[in-house]
Amino acid sequence: MKTHLPKVNLEQRKWHVIDANGAVLGRLAAQVANVLRGKNKPVYTAHLDAGDFVVVINAEKVAVTGKKETDKKFMSYSGWKGGEKYRSVAQVRASQPEKLIMHAVRGMVPKNRLGRVLMTKLKVYKGDQHPHSAQQPQPLAPAK
Repeated sequence: MKTHLPKVNLEQRKWHVIDANGAVLGRLAAQVANVLRGKNKPVYTAHLDAGDFVVVINAEKVAVTGKKETDKKFMSYSGWKGGEKYRSVAQVRASQPEKLIMHAVRGMVPKNRLGRVLMTKLKVYKGDQHPHSAQQPQPLAPAK
């Protein structure tokens, strides 16, 4: 017997648009990661890229539960001594709300070449407008 490997047809990739208005960040990120990987398709294979493109709009209106708005910290490091910077979710939301969703989804995809390719298929925008209308994205309801 031989193991059957499905053919990943690049022309069959779909575009989905998700409105993050009021959606909980972790649940939204898990749903986006599953669509990016292709886990919602019957041809899913763990080491192949069978997923679709995802456009997330209204990134600044994503919800976080509990005290995460003030207590959760994002750390960045410049490479120099004492070069650590900590920013809260509220500070990141004020300056770059797209990074909240990108960071959450990046933690849920594989940490290898496949994960880096998957992240190129995620497009996140601050407002409710996006430049991907030519691809005719289908609306996808966010997880509650």
